[in-house]
Amino acid sequence: MSQDTIVAKRYAKALFELAKEQNKIAQVEEELKFIVAVLKENSDLHKLIKHPGIGTVSKTALLKNIFESQLSEITFSTLLLLIDKGREELLESLVGYFVTIASEALGQAKAIVYTPVVLQQAELDHIAATFSQLVGKQIRVETAIDTSLLGGIKVRIGDRLYDGSLSGKLDRLQKSLNSTQAL
Repeated sequence: MSQDTIVAKRYAKALFELAKEQNKIAQVEEELKFIVAVLKENSDLHKLIKHPGIGTVSKTALLKNIFESQLSEITFSTLLLLIDKGREELLESLVGYFVTIASEALGQAKAIVYTPVVLQQAELDHIAATFSQLVGKQIRVETAIDTSLLGGIKVRIGDRLYDGSLSGKLDRLQKSLNSTQAL
């Protein structure tokens, strides 16, 4: 594990503890995602924030103009702390670790549902309910279109993949037939 990973996890854990004390876990998570989204949408801003030749004072002033009125005090203070310590490159990792810590503490899990077509909200709700019972956690569903699937769905929760796709079933059938022919 790299030093940056360890540091990002420490920042995420400290921020989570502060958010938990103030009962603002969900708010802080959304604010962190908002910051990352803004930086991804504005590549010039992202480059500016990460540029080593630009001083902390300039970066802080810029971030105050952009984010101060839109973020809670703890989120904004954490952002400024990263800038002050020269750790702005850890922001995306910090967000990922914060989401993981918060989800674990709240008994939640993220499920990525791969489908060949867009699903209706009722179908997503049914998938969430089904997998919530299976894994014993509240499921937050994200969707991804995978046109290589012939039909059905694949669901990834953490490091587990549940394959209910038609292509997956055909692959399992082929393996089964191949193994019986070998006998």
